[in-house]
Amino acid sequence: MRPVERNEERRYQEQMAQHHYLGELPKIGETVWYVATWREQWVAQLSLSAAALKCGVRDRWIGWDFRSQYDRLRLIANNSRFLILPDWHRPNIGSRVLSLTERRVVADWQARFGHPLLLLETFVDPRRFHGGVYRAANWIELGLTKGYRRTREGYSAQADAPKRVFVRPLCRNPRARLTHPNRDHLQLNGVPKIMLNAEQMRSLPQCFTTICDPRRAQGRRHRMPVVLGIAAGAILCGMRGYKAISDWADALGQKARERFGCRRENRHYVVPSEFVIRDCLVRIDPGVLDQALNAWNQAWAVHDDAVAIDGKTMKNAIDEAGHQTHIMSVVGHDSKNCHAQKKWVHYPSRLRLLANDQKLTNPVRRL
Repeated sequence: MRPVERNEERRYQEQMAQHHYLGELPKIGETVWYVATWREQWVAQLSLSAAALKCGVRDRWIGWDFRSQYDRLRLIANNSRFLILPDWHRPNIGSRVLSLTERRVVADWQARFGHPLLLLETFVDPRRFHGGVYRAANWIELGLTKGYRRTREGYSAQADAPKRVFVRPLCRNPRARLTHPNRDHLQLNGVPKIMLNAEQMRSLPQCFTTICDPRRAQGRRHRMPVVLGIAAGAILCGMRGYKAISDWADALGQKARERFGCRRENRHYVVPSEFVIRDCLVRIDPGVLDQALNAWNQAWAVHDDAVAIDGKTMKNAIDEAGHQTHIMSVVGHDSKNCHAQKKWVHYPSRLRLLANDQKLTNPVRRL
């Protein structure tokens, strides 16, 4: 069992398109294609790609809550294609291929993508198969999906045939590791991400309704709360930069666009462009934007019983009077969110000023 070389990808795709009932699958995101060989002959082909965004029986088995699920999906890979070539339909071939794949996929995933892989999943159509190969390879059957499938508009309106869900742990006690509160323990890089639910999408634009729109009324297509709500939602989901925010907005389905309150044109909801997002963000006062985001944060963030206050001296930041500038931050112990940042010049008195500042959030005032 070995990964497919670059010069073999065309052959891999052609055979998948010819012999697999679902056809070929493009390589998008974190994907590894494997081929099983015997004396230089191709026996079977297998594809591992990104995990399913939503799967109720899997998420309940793991014990995921809605906030932590989206950030940890990369620790799961989906066996999206499994093909035993026509001349090799022999006893025990399928379970043997799966066993060989499990032995090497953890090291391959860490080397290629820089993070561990803790669990494999797959979906079996009961109208065609009963999942005997996966049972023989000691995969765990969790139950059936609800039968909805992904479409360009989001999800299908009616349930199709439900699929059997199988998982295969690649470590000891994968559920405890997948729900571990410490991201560093999971070797996850980058900032924490969340997955917005429908109510959070609707509430984000409402936080910005009090912000005055500095743009001219002429030619204004998208309301300011909608633009700021989409930008905030993209950042909460881990996007960084105007281009990434715009791409995230373009990928929203029609249902999600409706929840954000997007403009409707020709029976479709349209999202603001990268230029509109950039233009709105650079025009808004950062202090006003911070107060609006704090209102949403107080409604949805984890409650902090204690907060930490930490100060930094800004290098080469000198004001007109020649004083060094200091930044004080207030961070929640439980949520790890930065509730507020203030800057001032006189370092000894900054703690007293911070406690008396009425513009900060309630946890800070209680402190």
